[in-house]
Amino acid sequence: MSSPALQVHAFEPLSRSNGPGKRAVLWVQGCHLACPGCFNPDTHPMDAGTSLSVNEVFEQIKEQEHLVEGITISGGEPLLQPRALLGLLNRVKHETALSCIVFTGFAWGAIRENPRLFPLFQHMDVLIAGPYRHSERVAAGLVGSANKTFHFFTDRYTLNDFSQTPSAEVFLAADGSIRFSGIDPVQW
Repeated sequence: MSSPALQVHAFEPLSRSNGPGKRAVLWVQGCHLACPGCFNPDTHPMDAGTSLSVNEVFEQIKEQEHLVEGITISGGEPLLQPRALLGLLNRVKHETALSCIVFTGFAWGAIRENPRLFPLFQHMDVLIAGPYRHSERVAAGLVGSANKTFHFFTDRYTLNDFSQTPSAEVFLAADGSIRFSGIDPVQW
């Protein structure tokens, strides 16, 4: 049986600004929420990115296991790919000691109304939910805007752990390109 595919925007093997401790980060591709002021608009087109099997993505994460304490999954919108996301989260939970944090632009109320998403919660430590609202901008502790809510499914982390997370980081690639990660620290 083949592994379901994830539409992937990017993978960062080592980050300090996407959750507590050192983390691998997976940005999925595709989001129809189009929150004004979104920090990752390049992740919105549904037909962009790279299609990778859950197995391929898991192997990238597994290679970092000795360097990081967890994986953060962001986007785009991870909850738009529930079957593949569940397959990935299941492997991370059962085949590694890594923690798992997932960002979503959906509000908690909308998530609770969709029982297809409930199995995901058994495989993640924290879900950070809610659309980005520029008028409520916070940009600290992994909170883009004040309406974001944290949902803890294990006791691995507390809200205080997130307040210690650097807001952003800059990556300079060998080709001279610059990438930013975390919560956009610049007020537009």
